[in-house]
Amino acid sequence: MASILNLDIVNPDHIPTADMLFERARSLVPTLADRAEATAAGRRVPEETIAELKAAGFFKILQPKRWGGYEMSPAVFYEVQTILGEGDMAVAWVFGIVGVHNWHLALFDDRAAQDVWGEDNSVLIASTYMPVGKITPVEGGFRMSGRWKFSSGCDNAEWVLLGAMLPDGTEGGVEPGSLLLPMSDYQIVPDSWEVGGLRGTGSKDIVVDDAFIPHYRTHRHREGFLCESPGNKVNTGPLYRLPFGQAFIRAVNGSAIGALKGLADAVADYASKRISPFGGSTADNPAAQVAVGEAIAAVYEMRAMLRSAYGRLMECAERGEGATMEERLVFKYHAAQTTTRAVDLAMKLYRVVGGTGLFTDLAFSRRVDDIVASRQHQFNQDFAFCANIGAVAMGKENGDFFV
Repeated sequence: MASILNLDIVNPDHIPTADMLFERARSLVPTLADRAEATAAGRRVPEETIAELKAAGFFKILQPKRWGGYEMSPAVFYEVQTILGEGDMAVAWVFGIVGVHNWHLALFDDRAAQDVWGEDNSVLIASTYMPVGKITPVEGGFRMSGRWKFSSGCDNAEWVLLGAMLPDGTEGGVEPGSLLLPMSDYQIVPDSWEVGGLRGTGSKDIVVDDAFIPHYRTHRHREGFLCESPGNKVNTGPLYRLPFGQAFIRAVNGSAIGALKGLADAVADYASKRISPFGGSTADNPAAQVAVGEAIAAVYEMRAMLRSAYGRLMECAERGEGATMEERLVFKYHAAQTTTRAVDLAMKLYRVVGGTGLFTDLAFSRRVDDIVASRQHQFNQDFAFCANIGAVAMGKENGDFFV
């Protein structure tokens, strides 16, 4: 790891190329794979792994240049995520979610970024956007209490973004939004992540007891949908003119692409040496060949779709235009469909290794469990998103503002 940790990436004038970042990610894959069982057992990403991701510059990809970041396309960010997923999907999942918050913070009033990065621009932010916070408007902001589930990477962060329904300015009306809190204002519930898949993400519960949040540390999802957020006054690059949902949605499914590739590689390596108890090489079995071939081909296709979507979105943002609503709905569906396809293909691969796949020392079961777990996320429910495309095409009004 010395070759990565000693890289000169702290100079803000030296921004690595996308290919350099991809190579750094590939060099980490064997280490992440070797450490994956311990990460799962510890139910959190180890600090040494986070240090390696920081040293490689990965958290800077979506961070504003004015805060020491690289301000690159989400296509670069999510390609790094898919590569990391080849080693350990849990690490890739946490990187995607925590790392995209460096983009989200740029949409807040700039005073929020001053609070988080004023002394250290490497500080990380966790989240759980479930709008369950109980808030009370007070002078200068809100008081909030509540308990939120699924805060991936919360042990690795010093701030958290929490969801709540905020007053929308109409009589009794509310709208979803995010509130930003320092770790002094919340508690992590230590034994709240006993799960079967994605154990290493450490997606524990967060508890807040009557904390004060100033107005400038709130962001309304409607502002992100319209691409008219307070932070756009100072973060004027096209990256920060992307719709909120489009920048975020891949955080919870891009890792499945890499995890599927890692599983396919592991199965192919095992099958190349395996002789069935009933005779014959697994590598000569057409069913095994097709299972591996389908998975590898699907990974190429899904990566290409990811790059195409962000190419189109960035092109629109650079021209000062917006992608059409139909495009946004389709891009969200394609992203969510990633996990459904990955689950189906992973199960075919799992059959290839037979009963041996049950043994934990070969890690097939853990890889499959992680992929299956990812499909449970609300933003990976592709059926609903596909239905919305059809409904809008037939004249219904779009009710999804996270696109």
